Amino acid sequence: MTNHLDRRRLLLGLGAVAGISIVGCITRPAQTDIFDAHCHIIDKHYPIVPNQGYVPPSYSIEEYRHQTIPLGITAGAIVSGSFHGYDQTYLRALLPVLGPRWVGITQVPPDVPDIEIASLSSIGVRGLRFNIYRGRIDSVDDIVALATRANSIGQWHAEIYADASALKPHVAKLAKLPQIVIDHMGMNEEGLPVILDLVDAGAKIKITGFGRVNMNVPRTIEQIAARNPNALMFGTDLPSTRAKRPFEAIDIDLIRNILGPINATKTLWSNALSLYKPKV
Repeated sequence: MTNHLDRRRLLLGLGAVAGISIVGCITRPAQTDIFDAHCHIIDKHYPIVPNQGYVPPSYSIEEYRHQTIPLGITAGAIVSGSFHGYDQTYLRALLPVLGPRWVGITQVPPDVPDIEIASLSSIGVRGLRFNIYRGRIDSVDDIVALATRANSIGQWHAEIYADASALKPHVAKLAKLPQIVIDHMGMNEEGLPVILDLVDAGAKIKITGFGRVNMNVPRTIEQIAARNPNALMFGTDLPSTRAKRPFEAIDIDLIRNILGPINATKTLWSNALSLYKPKV
């Protein structure tokens, strides 16, 4: 794997972190299908909730497709952001438009009725997001209770957006859930040991948001892959709200150079496909 890193590290520098910004072109391999495991659509025809005073700009399906179809992205997971609150109307409208290759990851209140979980599952919702980083949930016991119920009713897994270092006291509880996914590689370098412990327990890790994390991105990807290459899933994080640097096509090239063809294909396609189970 080190051989794949040499040229890339020359370009990025050994201290590659959140602020990388490189102009370049992707060389498209024969296998071009990419699963985008983490993106947002922001349609203000549906409710948008300010979070910590922040209201994101609109980002339509058309804008998303314009950016991603040339990259080979043909399937993915639309994720509810903090600004979506508990609204489900946008996912109910959006998923039929995107088609069966797309699934949803939503947020629900702790008292969500079982019938609502079942109904959302029927339209392609596959997971439940807990946004600890933005302060929506502050109890891991609450996460475990709701995630367990959502899994039993809708076969949903839990997706957690958090500074992974804050999860250290809770690894044992989280590891007991049927499946967990950690967003944005856990955000900070200090959380990497926690991420690796969760990978050992079966967690999936989203390789997303290179412009919002505070870590050495190439080294982090390499270490997770060394632990379990089946744990990695790529996402664009578009439209990269509040990120220091938005997603760039060169981020995909970085993944391919670090991982090589076999593990890159897992990260860009098959790992997410096996978890989200869209109709491809």
